[in-house]
Amino acid sequence: MNRILKTITNAFKIPELRRKLGFTAAIFIVFRLAAHIPVAGIDSSALKQLFSQSQLLGLLDMFSGGTLANFSIMALGLAPYINASIIFQLLTMVIPKFEELSKEGEYGKQKINQYTRIATVPIAIFQAFGMYVLLKNQGIISSLPTLSLIAMVAAMVAGTIFLMWLGELITQYGIGNGISMLIFAGIAARYPVTFSQTLSVADSANFFNFIVFIVMALSVIAAIVVVDESSRKIKVQYARRMAGKKTYGGQSTYLPLKINQAGVIPIIFAVSLILMPSMVGNFLSNVPNPQIASFASGLAVLFTPGSMVYNATYFLLVIGFTYFYTAIVFNPEKIADEIRKHGGFIPGVRPGAPTADYLNRILTRITLVGAVFLGVIAILPSIAQGITGMSSMTIGGTGILIVVSVIMETTRQMESMMVMRSYEGFLKT
Repeated sequence: MNRILKTITNAFKIPELRRKLGFTAAIFIVFRLAAHIPVAGIDSSALKQLFSQSQLLGLLDMFSGGTLANFSIMALGLAPYINASIIFQLLTMVIPKFEELSKEGEYGKQKINQYTRIATVPIAIFQAFGMYVLLKNQGIISSLPTLSLIAMVAAMVAGTIFLMWLGELITQYGIGNGISMLIFAGIAARYPVTFSQTLSVADSANFFNFIVFIVMALSVIAAIVVVDESSRKIKVQYARRMAGKKTYGGQSTYLPLKINQAGVIPIIFAVSLILMPSMVGNFLSNVPNPQIASFASGLAVLFTPGSMVYNATYFLLVIGFTYFYTAIVFNPEKIADEIRKHGGFIPGVRPGAPTADYLNRILTRITLVGAVFLGVIAILPSIAQGITGMSSMTIGGTGILIVVSVIMETTRQMESMMVMRSYEGFLKT
């Protein structure tokens, strides 16, 4: 905590970082103001009662930053964009054209981002219509004429596109990854509400369980920080070489392999997918066909947040996405090639392909530890509910993970920018 506070204090002393922090704060304010612009035709009191009774909708509301409970124009949040990102990252692994495009550097990255933005629109339209059907089945909203329905869907899609644009502005002109920062802002904005609800429940229930819950939350925060900072250091030795009468190289350094290379992304991806069965089940539960309606109702019950099937699937999805995203952000072949080009080698391992195999083997083992840790954190709310019997903050584990991980990653980015500025000042002198 002292390190984070010190980093933020030092960042405000640098004009460039101060501007970036101010810009990010301004985007947060715009986001929170837009989150309270409601879509017309909604019974707000009935909507809040529905959300208080549904863990699924409560989880969705947390990741939307409270925009769903208010049913604002940003009610869909960033879920359509995240789903589109998952689709195109999977396509880069199965379609040669997209795989080649992903290897074309900045140009390929921009093209894939462009395709992702385009794909976000139809996904947002589908989810907006699905949300309308769900609320209509619950009696929250009455049947709308065609033009009114189109206007409502268009407003929700526009809200998602606007939110996506805000995220890209943060990435370009602010601090941190824009999408993660907006999700962080939404979750952090909801924590005072959920905490007060938990405190009110604790007054009427067992206060000891509330203390146990707080201790578990602090333990989770400490564990997240430890795992986030942990890495496996691999020694890299550089051979000596002569250039005229001078000797270069001969020193050794360490290549740090983080236990959790993927950060918070696996949790975000897994949440986007694990909620789909329940949403599809609720969407189809009132169709005229009795067989489809019965199957959909069973699917919704099977994947109810907190159920055994839900937790097991969630856990496996987190592990799978951890390995998947680690394979994207860390390329052992490229790292091995860079080490070889600079005359380096890992002691006891031949340069080239053997080095890549060695790095891949080490990365696979340490990623398993990080993946299991993320999976346990993901299902920890259900465990906490079973221990304490308190359900008002059962979504806290995932939210805490995202909040702490984003804070740590943003702190590291600010530290690297300050170090870079120090080097630039040294070079100017």
